[in-house]
Amino acid sequence: MTAKPILRTQYQFMMTKRLLPFLFLLPVLCAHGQQGRPVVKTITQYTTALGTDLRISKTGTLSSRSMPQPLETEVCIFIDPSKTFQSVIGIGGSITDAVAENFAKLPAASQQEFLDAYYSKDKGIGYTLARTSIHSSDFSSGSYTYVKDQDPELKTFTVAHDEQYRIPLIKKAILAAGGKLPLYVSPWSPPDWMKTNNSMLKGGKLKPEFRQNWADYFVKFINAYEAKGIPVWGLTVQNEPMATQKWESCIYTAAEERDFIKEYLGPTLKKNGMAEKKLIAWDHNRDQIFQRANILLSDPEAAKYIWGIGFHWYETWTGSGMLFENVKLVKETFPDKQLIFTEGCVEKFNLDSVKNWSLGERYGYSMINDFNSGVSAWTDWNMLLDENGGPNHVGNFCFAPIHADLKSGKLIYTNSYYYLGHFSKFVQPGARRIAASSNRDLLISTAFINPDGKIVIIVMNKSEKTLPYHLWMYGKSSETTSLPHSISTIIID
Repeated sequence: MTAKPILRTQYQFMMTKRLLPFLFLLPVLCAHGQQGRPVVKTITQYTTALGTDLRISKTGTLSSRSMPQPLETEVCIFIDPSKTFQSVIGIGGSITDAVAENFAKLPAASQQEFLDAYYSKDKGIGYTLARTSIHSSDFSSGSYTYVKDQDPELKTFTVAHDEQYRIPLIKKAILAAGGKLPLYVSPWSPPDWMKTNNSMLKGGKLKPEFRQNWADYFVKFINAYEAKGIPVWGLTVQNEPMATQKWESCIYTAAEERDFIKEYLGPTLKKNGMAEKKLIAWDHNRDQIFQRANILLSDPEAAKYIWGIGFHWYETWTGSGMLFENVKLVKETFPDKQLIFTEGCVEKFNLDSVKNWSLGERYGYSMINDFNSGVSAWTDWNMLLDENGGPNHVGNFCFAPIHADLKSGKLIYTNSYYYLGHFSKFVQPGARRIAASSNRDLLISTAFINPDGKIVIIVMNKSEKTLPYHLWMYGKSSETTSLPHSISTIIID
């Protein structure tokens, strides 16, 4: 039930006759550097596939040959590194109270395994971004705030609660990531006495008379964390501002969020020397992302404070599929603003389902389409939950890429971890997305060029079919194959 995070580098899966023509073991030099085109030295493929032992495993070094014009009958992924789009900021996951509490309950060896699995480039998948909550969320053992009741001046403000589990883990994560880990922070609800329903739970709204106090609360939190050696890169205005949940939640219409930003939160951050913090609006699903972004960003006084628009993937609760075109429309309409995926997880945890291949495929499908829609950063939800999918103080148990079996002290890896790793391990901060096009709907792809010049191509196959295809660039073709229910990362160096 467990799998080690150490990524296999040996060519180790059982070859079959149908795959032999498509995998090549000898590096080749493709000398076609004219017109500024990259000189290709090696093409290396890494694969994760259902029904195999492949988990981000090196599955071959591809050769290349001349192919001026592919035929329509030939399956191809077309790449053009000269056509560039948005830059990548980072890929990572959220360090919630639940994650930190589970981490603290693990034996030391499993704690180190967890840190290596997520933050090491060599031993793990090299996360470069993090999110955490401003006081409690549903993934806390209970509701709490940083101030006592009826303290509008915030004189009692303290983050002492977080010093038990969350702050120590964030500090360890920063060290494991090499000393730098951009962190953004999100509130699920103001304190109950600031709200119209007098509860942190079940929606309600921020009372108008406490708008400035709540803006000051953000500043207090950022200052408190930074005083403890945890830099804060950015913040979101409100987690899921259109959802009345049984857990911590607070409702803002688009107009209310716009006015809170331009009249209170934006000016308060600027006044306190925090104008450089990345202010992220919406932080909810793709279904209404354009309506929200259009209201917020069409107002110059609000837009000047907003760095970008964040979103989740839970629009599927309505029965809809994932609405990537809405994300793309925001980028096309407001190209100077950033897009960031702020949360996604698979809900309704069941321990018997931790090996379900669909868990990872949801991540791969979302990430490829989100990046192709203009996203600059992508953040998973909980990084570590227990064998019950928690803790969660309202029973909203969910899947994580890694679960902790707290009885044995072992880590359980779902295939989500590996699907995420096909992006985070290879796509570096500062990479630019480049043109990638598939001529078959069974193969979906995205591609990047890293700051060091290496080209990273990610190809995913959700079908039951083995699909031989050509990776085509500048009149050259490398033949390979996509296994059923697989994801591959191909590095052109």
